[in-house]
Amino acid sequence: MAPLPASDDRRQLRRTLRRRRRLLDERAQRLASMSLARQLMQLAPLRRARHVALYLPENGEIDPTPLVDWLHQRGTRVYLPVLRPLVENRLWFVHWRPDTRMVLNRFRITEPDLRQSGERIRRLAPWALDVVLMPLVGFDEQGHRLGMGGGFYDRTLAFASREHGPRPTLIGVAHHCQQVERLPHQPWDVNLDMIVSDQKVLRPANASP
Repeated sequence: MAPLPASDDRRQLRRTLRRRRRLLDERAQRLASMSLARQLMQLAPLRRARHVALYLPENGEIDPTPLVDWLHQRGTRVYLPVLRPLVENRLWFVHWRPDTRMVLNRFRITEPDLRQSGERIRRLAPWALDVVLMPLVGFDEQGHRLGMGGGFYDRTLAFASREHGPRPTLIGVAHHCQQVERLPHQPWDVNLDMIVSDQKVLRPANASP
């Protein structure tokens, strides 16, 4: 499927791209997910990572969870994003284990129960993660991205734009059909180190070394 034409209407693009990924049937979703996992397993940041954050797919998002068993076999801890209580539009990253109790948040998205994630020992500061896999609504060849519009990842990971200090490798993931010819870059957008789809790996020119 060809990339969508360039557009500055981010709201319309979100609607169109979300509809594109929802139209993928179960078989196409499964094959894309496995292809994504194979691409990710080849990346040096993931092969050496000890702490990796990913997400549970919603609304047709490409599924990164086939990567979990491979990560566990390598001794890597896996974390999920959780909406922080009392802090607007920011995330915690919580260690995800087989016994983790799951609930629906205010957006009807499944996440670890805050009654467990409130235990500080199960949370990890974003700067201490090695890799964060971020779901994208859209992306372009230059590495610009389109998120859901809530700004959760941008606010939580804003520190990653600083030149000094520890930071995770930020990898956006999406279906290939979510590619756009050109996306406008917003000043608050956190730059990604890579974008990985089921068909390719993009390393933007503005990525961190």
